[in-house]
Amino acid sequence: MSQAAEARADILTLSTTDRQYWYEQGKQFDNQELYEEAIVCYDKALADCLDGYWIWYDRGSVLRELGEYEQAVASFERALIVRPNDYWALYNQGCILLEDLDLFEEAIASFDRALEIRPKDYWSYFRRGDAKRQLGRYEEAIADYDLALSIRRDDYWAWFRRGDALRHLGRYNDAIKSYDEALAIEPDDFWANYKLADVLRYVERYKAALTSYQQAVEIKPDDEYAWYNSACCAALLGNISLATECLESALLINPNFQALLKTDPDLEIIREQGLLGDLLRETNCLY
Repeated sequence: MSQAAEARADILTLSTTDRQYWYEQGKQFDNQELYEEAIVCYDKALADCLDGYWIWYDRGSVLRELGEYEQAVASFERALIVRPNDYWALYNQGCILLEDLDLFEEAIASFDRALEIRPKDYWSYFRRGDAKRQLGRYEEAIADYDLALSIRRDDYWAWFRRGDALRHLGRYNDAIKSYDEALAIEPDDFWANYKLADVLRYVERYKAALTSYQQAVEIKPDDEYAWYNSACCAALLGNISLATECLESALLINPNFQALLKTDPDLEIIREQGLLGDLLRETNCLY
């Protein structure tokens, strides 16, 4: 055992019942990312005092770091018994319910309570929108994203997720505008370019979709789907040379695309030109 480990072990075996000592020691372990030791200290601090708000709160944060999500939620709930109207405990509890446990209805309830306390809070609107989007309540999600954007207009994530919700509703032109807003803030984001391209392709704006797919592969050149979809758009535009070039890149990354090449209607022109066999041979996909 190292000297540092021995020192930690010695601390944890002290017989003191001083709550403040154990809380402060727990914070030190927490700051050093020694989370299991921090939990031991917080539990010792709570041994004879269950109304310590900050102990329950910090304990919940550490439990989340350890991946003990249900226990983390329970710890924040104990903190809320002490301070029922504490924004941060409600918000963090909501984040765990949303992001770690997929308990979306429960997350919405936490964010609802948080927003009663801070009705102008961007983050609670945004994350409540995410929870509603996960439940397929897209109109409500968009309303929350709009409220978030009314507070923080230039926020990439709210525009991006708003675009996702609009796409699910089939409001493609609005989704395109939302992704464009996201890209105006972060032009080099792979996913915004890729999803924008998907929607443009769906509404048969193939030239614009190709531009966005190619922007995506410039950002992430090892993404086979961006290459493949670039090829489909190029083929639909009659640009056979570019289509075969993009297909070659896709196949070099993922040879499993070879089966799709034989049936994909978007690539009919490649098959009609008799180019499929040569392409598969060049990429060592034809055996």
